[in-house]
Amino acid sequence: MGVAPDPSALPQAATLILVRQHGGELQTYLLRRSSRSGFMPGLFVFPGGRVDPADGDEAFWAGHLDVTPQALGEQLGRGLGVSAALRYAVAAIRETYEEAGVLFASAAGVGSAALKRASERRCREGLPSGWLRQGAEAEGWILTLSALRPWAHWITPVGMPRRFDTRFFVAVLPEGQKGRPDLRETTEGLWISPGHALMRNMDGRTPLSPPTLVTLHALSGFTTLDRLQAGLENRDWGQPIFPRMVPLGKSRGAVIIEPWDPLYGHADLRLEAETWPGRMLPAGTPFSRLWNDRGVWKPVA
Repeated sequence: MGVAPDPSALPQAATLILVRQHGGELQTYLLRRSSRSGFMPGLFVFPGGRVDPADGDEAFWAGHLDVTPQALGEQLGRGLGVSAALRYAVAAIRETYEEAGVLFASAAGVGSAALKRASERRCREGLPSGWLRQGAEAEGWILTLSALRPWAHWITPVGMPRRFDTRFFVAVLPEGQKGRPDLRETTEGLWISPGHALMRNMDGRTPLSPPTLVTLHALSGFTTLDRLQAGLENRDWGQPIFPRMVPLGKSRGAVIIEPWDPLYGHADLRLEAETWPGRMLPAGTPFSRLWNDRGVWKPVA
């Protein structure tokens, strides 16, 4: 049960952790998913979504990237391979604009004023299918894949309504851009320090998805953007993070067991629902288990 499945059997997805230095602290951008969403409804997440077939069109995108295939492999491949790195990275850029209004692209027609108009149109009318490729063809957009760095490889636990093989990238917010939810898939957006987000999760003000919670805990170890960037220099994808979800029974929620938990690999894992309310950990404390307390995932001992 503790062995990760073949990720090729799952839909692929990409997530982009947007970061910036603001007010003397490292901040990241979180979006609240619509309550009508079929995946993590009402929870705060990083921008991201499913990889589309067009995201991996190597022949087309080769002329619209700011990196060579060799550089792409060295920067984002790192055990993943150039083709896969391309489709995940393009998906991350596409989804980040669709959900957060932040575009990693450069061209004469992609200035701050043009981005503001496009973002307003995006929120008012939505974006047509194939919009990123159309922009690259018509306006010469060059995707700035050089801004992305690998962060983590997540596989959704068995038992979740929808499951994905997801690559998490991290990138610094491009100059002149801010972030804005699309008011369809995402209903609220905020820039916040990792530590503050973890505290707000505990009282339900900013309920986080489990991967977001784990990621923010890791990011809280970097107090400034410079320190984070230094930590990203030699970072690769690492081992897939494939948590276990253990239901506690009707109306009692569930517990997620992370791979670094000492009981993760035990086949016969039994957890008593009554014990969890008294075992919650303070925000920022290292953890390996998350308990779903009436819709809010909280670290527990």
